[in-house]
Amino acid sequence: MAHLIAPSVLSADFGNLRRDIELINNSEADWFHIDIMDGVFVPNISFGFPVLKAIQKHAKKPLDVHLMIVDPDRYTQTFKEAGADILTFHIEACTHLHRCIQNIKQAGMKAGVALNPHTPIHLLEDIIADIDLVCLMSVNPGFGGQKFIENTFHKITALKKLITDKKSTALIEIDGGVDFNNYNKLISCGADVLVAGNTVFGNENPTNAIKQLKQL
Repeated sequence: MAHLIAPSVLSADFGNLRRDIELINNSEADWFHIDIMDGVFVPNISFGFPVLKAIQKHAKKPLDVHLMIVDPDRYTQTFKEAGADILTFHIEACTHLHRCIQNIKQAGMKAGVALNPHTPIHLLEDIIADIDLVCLMSVNPGFGGQKFIENTFHKITALKKLITDKKSTALIEIDGGVDFNNYNKLISCGADVLVAGNTVFGNENPTNAIKQLKQL
């Protein structure tokens, strides 16, 4: 499978949000990556259901919604109704991991689990066959524009082995610090989905930036 690119809407121009949504629609991007932050699980607040619904109204590609919130299970159905196609929650924020996954799938979405940089891969052993996506944070969650954490390459390799050993079909998504210097190595290590924020929207030509990230 060719790797996927998911531009992070958090880095878009919110004064021209519809313009940037159409830019992604008309580009080689595969998904919209949407970060939901509550100011509790991470030290930042992004946006909630009204903005997500506004994005969904115009988006022509799947919405990859990344929850950086406490008690993510409380809002599963609401995120489905707001337009989420893929719903990813943090393993560090969920007490009953398997139940969270079941609830997301029963609501008709694909289920993802995110891991912070310090969280070991082996914690996924018992549920890797049940999930559709693993989001490896390659920066500390909460803010864009951070420096990529090099240990991510090792974690991708370890996760790829776990997925193979457990005969899982889960995709590996990398979120944070993805740029033109590291994206090729990320893919070669086993990444399937690259989230790109500043690398896309901080570029003079975001469409070309997406096109470049799609090339090997």
